Amino acid sequence: MELTPGNLTYKKIFLFWIPLAATWIMMSVEGPFLAALVARMAHPEYNLAAYGVAFSFALIIEAPVILLMSASTSLVRGKYSFYKLRNFTYSLNSIVTILMLVITIPSIFYFIAMTLINLPEEVARLTHIAIIILIPWPGAIGYRRFYQGILIRNNLTKRVAFGTIVRISSMSLTALILFIFFKVDGVVIAASALSVAVICEAAASKIMAYKIVTKIKDGENEADETSDLTYKKIFTFYYPLALTSILTLGVQPMVTFFIGQSRMPIESLAVLPVIVFFVFIFRSFGMSFQEVGIALLGKNMEGFQALRKFVTITGSLVVIALGIIALTPLSEIWFHYVSGLSPDLTKLAHLPLIILILIPGTSFLLSFQTAVLVEAKNTKPISFATGIEFTMIIIVLLVSIKYFSAVGVIAAAMAFILGRLASNGYLLKPMLKEIRKSRVLE
Repeated sequence: MELTPGNLTYKKIFLFWIPLAATWIMMSVEGPFLAALVARMAHPEYNLAAYGVAFSFALIIEAPVILLMSASTSLVRGKYSFYKLRNFTYSLNSIVTILMLVITIPSIFYFIAMTLINLPEEVARLTHIAIIILIPWPGAIGYRRFYQGILIRNNLTKRVAFGTIVRISSMSLTALILFIFFKVDGVVIAASALSVAVICEAAASKIMAYKIVTKIKDGENEADETSDLTYKKIFTFYYPLALTSILTLGVQPMVTFFIGQSRMPIESLAVLPVIVFFVFIFRSFGMSFQEVGIALLGKNMEGFQALRKFVTITGSLVVIALGIIALTPLSEIWFHYVSGLSPDLTKLAHLPLIILILIPGTSFLLSFQTAVLVEAKNTKPISFATGIEFTMIIIVLLVSIKYFSAVGVIAAAMAFILGRLASNGYLLKPMLKEIRKSRVLE
């Protein structure tokens, strides 16, 4: 398919985007599937809570490598830029893996988990086991996202989706084998399945990118604009993106900390990952759009108008879909019969889901705003916006829990939506500034 920013149609955007959306949707199924499995095993509340906390720890350690896919999509245009960013990726992967090892040291882990976060002893014990199992997680994520960015830049988005099929298949197979044949804690099954899955996906991504990487190494498709790429320039471009991920994912342990001090802490810790994973299914449509924007906007933002209209339409449809579920008995069907929550926990999950109805739309907007700024090589506003979101979340949690004695999971939902709206609002000005520079709006 001949696809350039100047000839974009809704159909062409859709065909380019849908494999990436499918990728994120398949990844979003991971959480609910594993949570449903854990919920049907012994001591579900402790294991669900440990699963949520361990996943939060893994995500914050993984944070610096998450946007390597965006960096790879934007920067890898030829042989020179490939080697530079690949070396940068390997260095970053080594750092996050070392951090993961450090956090598993018992004295460090239990100080964070029990002294700072105030986790119950049993939840802390289970969480520690899960984090040890998740040690390969961040490095594997960084490795595969580097190669996925190359695939996206070269219009091979279907291969990215196929890699996710490998991930989901290996995750499901691992989880089911452990569930059926081994007597282990639920959180052990979940963590083991996740680790195996990301390792398999990383290997698949490298294999599927082999031919295009070979062409790049042979000097084909060399682009002048990346021939002077240095590690300093990569760092200057990437550190705001890394900071964005760190702040975004770093908020999860903070939320866990506040929930531990809230009303109904165990119930909230058990319900929150189930809600977050379910909403992530809908958020994934928008989150998958960031690399689409980076790849299709064009050097002079020629694709802006078509992409903006596409984002508006698809974002609205996803918000409506989540709203229909949240405001009808369908939510009870999902939480009780599919996710396996008890009637009491199902009831607790209802209001937070309603509060989060707009989140998928804000995800579409954020991805589009980020894509414009990344393609313009102006990444600093992105980290400022994330800092605003982080601060708003902490303020809302502090006020609602400390001064209004709110139930933890409800306070978290309010914090998430208000924080995201503040972030979107801040990014409007720098995004429009970059668009006006390109004269697209004239």
